[in-house]
Amino acid sequence: MRFDNNNNKLNLIIKHAKSYGFIYNSCEIYNGIKSIYDYGPNGLVMKNNIKKFWWDYMVRYRQNIVGIDTSILMEKKVWIASGHIKKFKEYYIEIDNKIYKIKEFINLILKNKKIKRKYLNLLNNNKNKIYKLLKIIKKKKLFNNIKVKKVNLMFRTKINPFNSKIYTYLRPETAQGIFINLKNIINSTKLTLPFGIAQIGKSFRNEIVTKEFIFRTKEFEQMEMQFFITPGEEKKWYKYWIDNRLNWHFFFNLGKKNYKLNNHKELSHYTTYATDIEFKYLNKYKELEGIHFRKDYDLKQHIKYSKKKLIFFNPKTNKKILPYIIETSLGVDRLFYSIFCKSIKFEKTRTYLKFPRFISPIKIAILPLIRNNINIIKLSKKIFKNLIYDFNIIYDEKKSIGKRYHYYDAIGTPFCVTIDKLSLIDKTVTIRNRDNMKQIRYKINLLKNYFKKKFNIYTFFKKSIKY
Repeated sequence: MRFDNNNNKLNLIIKHAKSYGFIYNSCEIYNGIKSIYDYGPNGLVMKNNIKKFWWDYMVRYRQNIVGIDTSILMEKKVWIASGHIKKFKEYYIEIDNKIYKIKEFINLILKNKKIKRKYLNLLNNNKNKIYKLLKIIKKKKLFNNIKVKKVNLMFRTKINPFNSKIYTYLRPETAQGIFINLKNIINSTKLTLPFGIAQIGKSFRNEIVTKEFIFRTKEFEQMEMQFFITPGEEKKWYKYWIDNRLNWHFFFNLGKKNYKLNNHKELSHYTTYATDIEFKYLNKYKELEGIHFRKDYDLKQHIKYSKKKLIFFNPKTNKKILPYIIETSLGVDRLFYSIFCKSIKFEKTRTYLKFPRFISPIKIAILPLIRNNINIIKLSKKIFKNLIYDFNIIYDEKKSIGKRYHYYDAIGTPFCVTIDKLSLIDKTVTIRNRDNMKQIRYKINLLKNYFKKKFNIYTFFKKSIKY
């Protein structure tokens, strides 16, 4: 199917995601909240499969990376120390009650010949430069009712119901929970450098402009890992994690050409250098995962504000050091969206989701061909019970077989197993492949091993996790 524009395809993706239980607008019966979403039955399972794949790769099969789950609400001093209260701000332009991010606004005014190209250097969030640009715009009378405003992107919340002056923030990132627990983790695990601490959890940012479905939302889930290293080894480990993370993404088989690396020119306040793994979602490359060299910024800040020693004793050198940090940070929702964008296939006779098999919400559908045949139903349920403890499967005897095939294609189920009259005689079933709709007959007693091979991803871990 050809699309007139990206919005057309995006609307079809959103509609499909809702219709088949992947993603719903939150609070829809009350007209919803913009850019906040709920995951439906199929979306939840798929999301958990994605998180498990990340966790297995980053934590389970590595001896020097551990996990943690820290609180969403933390002492306000954490965010003073991290720099988020002072620096986690964004400027925006308001014109006749319409909101524009600075870069979006620049793209708007570039269409006007009165603004020269030399003003492009005013793109960043520098207060003085933004106001200088505003004066130029007012002088040339390009817009009426124009204002420059700034906001802190954190959600502020009361932490004491009796005193409004005692407040904190919903965390804008999961990383700080790792840094403030570093001493506890070292004492309880006896890790030695280099080592990592990983976390999956919700973060919250009061974004000025949210758009393109779940690409940028106010509430989102992150998969982050902070890797602590000896100073001087940052180049080696920085390259290592860029290569490893890119290789991990390639395993989804969404097309290597859809990924590219982008080295940051504009850096966050906590980074020394940073690289984004960008993905071509519709027809534009945008950030998917960030690999950041945070140096020792965070630890120094927390030492300063907490007055606690976070110095690491290195038994190999018998010296105390302050580790450097390399971070890998990936949004679960953005990854989910990238997979959905590239997996949805529109054909004349069907629309189906060509998900990577290992993250499909339903792996196998057991479909008796004739539902009024007691023996076929009995055999079908026996096959179902034999497979359910090894795979996420479903049993379905409703509607015609054609409609059932259509539904399971639409939710991305890799295989359908059909039981018919012949199955009662020769103990075989029909296995239908989602991607090419080809069918084969296969022995019932060999089904479990057949599917174990089809869904095996452990060889990937063995080959790719190396030090």
